[in-house]
Amino acid sequence: MKLADILRAVLERCEQMNGEWNHFDSDGNAVMVDVSGKNVTVRTASAQGKIKVNQEILEAVAQGNIKKGDVLGVARVAGIMAAKQTWSLIPMCHPLCIRKCTIDFRLDYEEMAIYATSVVKVEEKTGVEMEALTAVTVALLTIYDMCKAIDKRMEISEVHLLTKTGGKSGDFSYD
Repeated sequence: MKLADILRAVLERCEQMNGEWNHFDSDGNAVMVDVSGKNVTVRTASAQGKIKVNQEILEAVAQGNIKKGDVLGVARVAGIMAAKQTWSLIPMCHPLCIRKCTIDFRLDYEEMAIYATSVVKVEEKTGVEMEALTAVTVALLTIYDMCKAIDKRMEISEVHLLTKTGGKSGDFSYD
């Protein structure tokens, strides 16, 4: 069975269930969702993730002693840049005019981890969940890149959406 046949069958099943499968056309081809008929609303999303590190890395980051420079400052800029480029990284994402993007970090000495949290805001016809998730992921990858000379056993995990507001589907909270 061809992928297009499988997708067509899924589409038909969704129609039978009164669902909407708007990422595929009637032939089963992937398409960008048409948001032209949607209203512009304020939409926000926040996401979080963590990177587990060893004590040497955590102390060096806290004291600003990493040879490559200000780890959290560079990771913050990388995350913001990533949010702005999400449309070019993830197929079918719409390019958005981001009004606000922040990345904050919390060093957790008990868990030996660095938490990254992003908040992204737009006035658009579609949401910014992917931008918030991309921002956090790239910020954590940047921390890994800048600290890998000390220890390559760092682990990135628990990347997830925290909140989302606005749009047709309404608000969401991970809690």
